[in-house]
Amino acid sequence: MSSLASLLTEVRACALCAEHLPLGPRPVVQVNSSARILIAGQAPGRKVHETGVPFNDASGDRLREWLGISRDVFYDAKQVAILPMGFCFPGSGKSGDLPPRPECAPAWRTALLSHLKTLKLTLVIGQYAQAYHLPNEAASVTEVVQAWRKNWPHTVPLPHPSPRNNLWLKRNPWFEEELIPILRARVCEVLANDG
Repeated sequence: MSSLASLLTEVRACALCAEHLPLGPRPVVQVNSSARILIAGQAPGRKVHETGVPFNDASGDRLREWLGISRDVFYDAKQVAILPMGFCFPGSGKSGDLPPRPECAPAWRTALLSHLKTLKLTLVIGQYAQAYHLPNEAASVTEVVQAWRKNWPHTVPLPHPSPRNNLWLKRNPWFEEELIPILRARVCEVLANDG
């Protein structure tokens, strides 16, 4: 097994699907072997591609609010790993960003996850991450998120925190009323526990 540092060097130089990326490759990940929380998202958006900082957009603001953590904690790789299903901005479609490129996860995910041995909590955001991390769950994001107790307390499925999901949040008030307070408490517990 290669060291995490050398693996990350390879990841950041990846051009596996360059011909399909409208803005070219710019893998955006945050990984440290001591991370206790893993955020498994979909793929960087345009703003994240431009800055190279994961969740550096309105989605990230909402996600940090859901988790009850500051930007400093969120961007501390020793506490929080951020590993989307696709590491580069895949481009935009008619109703939002395109799905993560299919080449990325098979090429890198298993090797990177093998270095995350201290994880206590995995947040699985959106349908592509849920299909990978929770492959035997229900078909829709809503059904998977509604069944959040099934994998509690180590894995929590979430809808995407994008402003595009405001209607979903409005239709599913139970999510912010019921799950978010419990999730915040779990995040606090995981980050407070060094053992």
